[in-house]
Amino acid sequence: MLRLNARDKNTLLRTSFLATLGPSALAGMLEIINVTNVEARDVLFREGEPAEFFYCVLSGYVRLYRLNKDGREADIRICGPGDVFSECLLPMGDRYLYNAQAADTATLGRFDLQKVRQLAEVEKDVAKSIIRSLSDHLRTTMDCIANDRLQTAPQRVAHYLLSTCEKEGGPVSIRLPFQKSLLAGKLGLAPEALSRAFSTLRRAGVTVRGRTIQITDVTALKQI
Repeated sequence: MLRLNARDKNTLLRTSFLATLGPSALAGMLEIINVTNVEARDVLFREGEPAEFFYCVLSGYVRLYRLNKDGREADIRICGPGDVFSECLLPMGDRYLYNAQAADTATLGRFDLQKVRQLAEVEKDVAKSIIRSLSDHLRTTMDCIANDRLQTAPQRVAHYLLSTCEKEGGPVSIRLPFQKSLLAGKLGLAPEALSRAFSTLRRAGVTVRGRTIQITDVTALKQI
């Protein structure tokens, strides 16, 4: 276990789960956390295993996914710095609902589920934070389902690229924070579907070289 350094603490305090806590509740949560490093491809837990912790990503990325009986994988979410996962087990649940694997070297904060449940009984801010987090996840899931049904693969990719652009017009250069295979899972696409989508976006001025993406005209991309 590691000490919570200043950078990781700042990331933690900006998370939606902790940002609105009062001093007493926040102090209680900081007493519970422990920090650990994981290597790329380390498995944090598997679906169906007894659940002990929920997690906050302090650096790096973690992939949440499920497997079917034939071994096929379906990504549920890619969690980056500031993202919290498995807190859905706080109201009830004693087994993990999916698999979690480090996508690269990552630093994670772990919170003991039972201790946070006990803290929530005496600190209303913690209970409210649990409700707020679950509500945020529900709305995000509803948006994801709607986008899957309403947007084509090129539109999903275009929407992601636009969400990372910091300026209008162009040209713009973007470096993906993770491999394209993870981006495919994040967008609910097969890797080959992501490749076809990037090919379609070439006419809108999108060029892909490894993890670097050049956008010639942001305005044209918005028309996809």
